[in-house]
Amino acid sequence: MSISNPKSKNTLNSKEPPSSVIDSSESEVNSSIVENDSAQEPVIQQAGSNELSFVHDAVLLQETVSAVLGVKTLPKQTDDSRQNSLQKSGIYVDATFGRGGHSRLLLSQLADDATLIVFDKDPTAISVAQELAKSDSRVKVVHDSFATLTDSLAAMGITKVDGLMADLGISSPQIDDGSRGFSFMRDGAVDMRMDTSRGQSVAEWLETVDDETLADVLYEFGEERHSRRIARAIKQMDSYESTLALAEVIKAAHPNWQRGKHPATQSFQAMRIFINNELGDVDDFLEQSIPILKSGGQLAVISFHSLEDRRIKQFLQRHSKGQYPEDENLPMPPKRPRYFSKPKRVGPSQAEISNNPRARSAWLRMATRSDTDYKADDNS
Repeated sequence: MSISNPKSKNTLNSKEPPSSVIDSSESEVNSSIVENDSAQEPVIQQAGSNELSFVHDAVLLQETVSAVLGVKTLPKQTDDSRQNSLQKSGIYVDATFGRGGHSRLLLSQLADDATLIVFDKDPTAISVAQELAKSDSRVKVVHDSFATLTDSLAAMGITKVDGLMADLGISSPQIDDGSRGFSFMRDGAVDMRMDTSRGQSVAEWLETVDDETLADVLYEFGEERHSRRIARAIKQMDSYESTLALAEVIKAAHPNWQRGKHPATQSFQAMRIFINNELGDVDDFLEQSIPILKSGGQLAVISFHSLEDRRIKQFLQRHSKGQYPEDENLPMPPKRPRYFSKPKRVGPSQAEISNNPRARSAWLRMATRSDTDYKADDNS
């Protein structure tokens, strides 16, 4: 049974996890972010409600900003800010502003006549972005999903941009604030919405969903092999008011789990991805990157788990080779456009992983928009 997220286009029909859950041809991509490397038990910790004060280390910072600007490396820092800036003009998009780490470094390399449009679903992230916009007139803020990229830019009179970057998934401040509901190690409401100003929380969804559909969500978006058993246990709960209580139920229902990884990791990931339509939004964003990027424009996307990374990899492969699965059995395959150059992939250095363990599962994939004209009626 496939699941019924109203916007989701992503389903798995097999009842067994696919053998390609992790791309074996490359270094392993973790299926989720583990909150604490050594954590095996839920830890009760009262999280502060002021998420603005939380620290967030932008992952693959230099690499991502270099990629979106189309340069190998950024200028070395000097006392003269003009000397260490590329002074690039143009229009750029940070599709996942977060706390602005990537945006701030990008702004330091842009000319005074450049424009940076930042997107985010999270109201707290938008508050940070609006403060930045007050001090820097180059910044324009959009409180919405990057899935609205084309329409949101069109409303500003923008039809082409010079660079797009996105840092997918959940940020450290969102995990570390227990009140958001993303954490199985800090107690809070079972919410998990990226945008707390709209939509249904996970708790509200759990009240009404049947155990079969819940199991399908855990299986498809969390790659949880014991999804049926866990779903039945969750549906037997009296209420869904506490993330720690939910994590304990999942732990008790889970027959075995990976050492050093909390048994609720994959289930929490699955419910978060589903309730926020994360994979559907990623697909929409990637498809919109083709018509919105100028010839020579740069796409740079960071992912943290295999479900996202596989989508980005396959998207760039299709549109850089002009080879599509639907053409494989045709005696005379049509000539398809190649919208991107050969994609590249970069992972975090050991130094970055040591400083920020949450970076360990990150991959940055990047490509340059070719000079091939976009065909709006192309269904590939």
